[in-house]
Amino acid sequence: MPIRARHAHPWDVSPEEAIAIQQRLRSQVIREGPMPALGAIIVGVDVSFRDEFARAAVVALRFPDLTWIAQAVAEVHVGFPYIPGLLAFREAPAILAALDRLEIEPHLLMVDGHGISHPRRMGIATHLGVYLDLPTIGCAKSKLWGRYEVPADVPGAWTPLWDGEEVIGAVLRTQKGASPLFVSIGHRISLENAIATVMTCVRSHRLPEPTRLAHQAAGRIERFSGQQPRLM
Repeated sequence: MPIRARHAHPWDVSPEEAIAIQQRLRSQVIREGPMPALGAIIVGVDVSFRDEFARAAVVALRFPDLTWIAQAVAEVHVGFPYIPGLLAFREAPAILAALDRLEIEPHLLMVDGHGISHPRRMGIATHLGVYLDLPTIGCAKSKLWGRYEVPADVPGAWTPLWDGEEVIGAVLRTQKGASPLFVSIGHRISLENAIATVMTCVRSHRLPEPTRLAHQAAGRIERFSGQQPRLM
């Protein structure tokens, strides 16, 4: 899929410039939108790191039966430092390279990371969504920002994630006895539809299948060279 950036900007910037880009893009976020249609292509996204290299994996599944369609991986050198709240500038170049290798165009990205549940409402899922103008969902394994009450230990139970008086996400129980996930709007989908989409993609694991399979593909260290940038 050739990358078509709607709000293109450089990634090789200073932390101060990165924050300014986030502040500029946050006004473009759309917090409403439907669930994916029957037959839509959901692409799970995850990134792993080794030394100075990032390995991004994208896995395309058919919604809602989650039939596997395709996947792609990109391994690139990382130049941006690890700074909480600015992970998009560290991870997105590898993700975009992997998406560029995918042979099918996604209808929605489900990202292992945060959407608007971020101090500037511009987590990696939101940043990618606005950059590409694609519907996106943030589905993170741990909290970055906000306060919440623990949801009931029942699959599908959730509680709001708050920042002050604003709901910035949901703390969602996907499996009984498992730690909840932190689901948030990325771009062009409502919170309720993001929650419903994640739960539709859950099978027998804590993680929904798109991000679970992407996590597996990104972490296959036997194929992780960590020596030079390459695309697979």
